[in-house]
Amino acid sequence: MRRRVSITELENHPNLETILGVLAQLPHIRDDELPRLASAWRNTIPVAAARRKALSPDSPLVVEVLAAFDALVYLFADDLAGDCDFITIEPQVTSIALKAVRDAIAAVYAKPILSRSEFRTLMAPWRSVFREDRQVPSDLGPETARIRGLLSSLPRLATRCHDAKTRETYEHLVVTAMTLDEDAHTTARETAFRAAVLTGRRRTWAMVRRSAAEGLGRYCPQCRTSGAMDESEYDAERVLDLCADAACGLLVADTVDAETTSTLTMPVSALVPLQRRSSLG
Repeated sequence: MRRRVSITELENHPNLETILGVLAQLPHIRDDELPRLASAWRNTIPVAAARRKALSPDSPLVVEVLAAFDALVYLFADDLAGDCDFITIEPQVTSIALKAVRDAIAAVYAKPILSRSEFRTLMAPWRSVFREDRQVPSDLGPETARIRGLLSSLPRLATRCHDAKTRETYEHLVVTAMTLDEDAHTTARETAFRAAVLTGRRRTWAMVRRSAAEGLGRYCPQCRTSGAMDESEYDAERVLDLCADAACGLLVADTVDAETTSTLTMPVSALVPLQRRSSLG
């Protein structure tokens, strides 16, 4: 029997390096790797038993594991829907491939309570494709600093329920979102997304948008609420789209024209000074 280990923080996990390696890989899984993952996965009795143990309530950080599963589905939403012209893999194949990925995620988190055999069983399909933790980009391209600056600014908007300055910034974003040239903004977003598809960054695009949603959805640390009571959900969605579009515009800024990037980023200049660099317009 493996000794139960109390792990309450990811930073204290003994398998941290491998966990981060697997999670970092997720947005960079290539289309041609999905069929290989799917063909390697089998839901045998040993696999099912190891999975049950890995996802048991006393497994380390199991809530984080489930959150990673949700993020995985978000990253591959287009692939699972299968209704976009850039999808090249059958959704059923992607669905099976993601089962192999989920088993790997569960295994790397649960390694302290799994036997060697159980760990290898869950990791086998993943390791058949990724024999080693492949080096993946640790940044988000040439505009990494500005993307991270924008994303890190979003949780601070949570204090708008009682902080006048933050409230003013948020309301400015709402007004900006309502008065946009929608045709120009939509065209810029579509241009940027096409660039993300062509350069193999569409799942990173999804990851950035999810990060924006998580940041803007944070609760105020003082009030434990998300925004002011008089806010509409529609306004929050508008602000989220505005900020996510800006971050994604920066993600592909090296592959689109400066006007496209400027159209997507200028509306959030009240939140973070994204336009100071001459290359952005």
